[in-house]
Amino acid sequence: MLPEKNQTAGATPEHTAAYVQRHPGLAPDFFRATTFELNVSSLGIGTYLGESTDADDAAYVNSVRHAIASGVNLIDTAINYRCQRSERAVGVAIRQAIEAGSATREAIVVCSKAGYIPLELELPRTRTEYQEYVRRNFLDTEILRVEEIVAGGHSLAPRFLKYCIAKSRQNLGVRSIDVYYVHNPGQQLADVSREELRVRLRAAFGSLEEAATRGEIGVYGCATWDELRVPMDAPDHLSLEELVGLARDVAGDEHHFRVVQLPLNLAMTEAVRLENQMLRGRCVSALTAASELGLTVVASATLMQSKLAANLPQALRDAFAQCETDAQRAIAFTRSLPVVASALVGMKRVEHVDENVTAAHR
Repeated sequence: MLPEKNQTAGATPEHTAAYVQRHPGLAPDFFRATTFELNVSSLGIGTYLGESTDADDAAYVNSVRHAIASGVNLIDTAINYRCQRSERAVGVAIRQAIEAGSATREAIVVCSKAGYIPLELELPRTRTEYQEYVRRNFLDTEILRVEEIVAGGHSLAPRFLKYCIAKSRQNLGVRSIDVYYVHNPGQQLADVSREELRVRLRAAFGSLEEAATRGEIGVYGCATWDELRVPMDAPDHLSLEELVGLARDVAGDEHHFRVVQLPLNLAMTEAVRLENQMLRGRCVSALTAASELGLTVVASATLMQSKLAANLPQALRDAFAQCETDAQRAIAFTRSLPVVASALVGMKRVEHVDENVTAAHR
């Protein structure tokens, strides 16, 4: 399923502000400003979970389209999610939402990622089949060299990122992707030195700055899992100050490194409580570092893949008494944290969109 091409560029401050005005029934703090001037819903829809099937494609089309109509204008996906099917479902949903008059393209903040070699529609049946797929589609075509791939399927090579951006724009049916993430860059540290990772990230950021200059993406950043929530001496720890410094080395103060994504939920609170970032000579939390460095924070794993959607302790239910369900309480916790612009929740069903947005009504 491929979306038709949309001839409009990316989200704009004016159109995202107008989208906010179209949803007066939502709480005053539901929409939030970003450091890159767009207004985003503090509940974002994620598209990671699910099978690579037509049924799940249709489910995501319905839920994303319904989310846009309900006041959710931040959509998170990645080229590797569900073998590129999630991006394509998002593209169809955006087109349908625009046709229905729910939003303009310029009001929707589209986010995607690259880092993992994307599969094509379905999972290979064997490791040998996967390796043949990689050889045929990425090595023989010189999109990648063998030495640029770590852990069997992760790369930051500029040619690879350029390919992924073009493919994602096609999948999504958009001219520009508003937020583009380098996906789990700490994965590289399993195979390369920290200094080599700096070299690779600098080259990757250079490629993304060029893409931003061409209008193919709006801003970029890093989407992480472990890297920003582990102790400073952990093998896969990354420094936000260093990441911003690399972007500044590449493009000066006008660089486009403006956003970071990391897990943040009731069970994973490291970004708030762990002072694991060195910033101007002092130890601070990841959220504090992001704020002082001018980065927008998007929280992932808000429900920890539904593990926090039920059976929360009574104390938490009392603390969020205004909420009717545990899923709403878990979302409210993440949304309440300072600096967080949007909390991502994977929503494949329209009923879940309604449940989660309902908590944000006045």
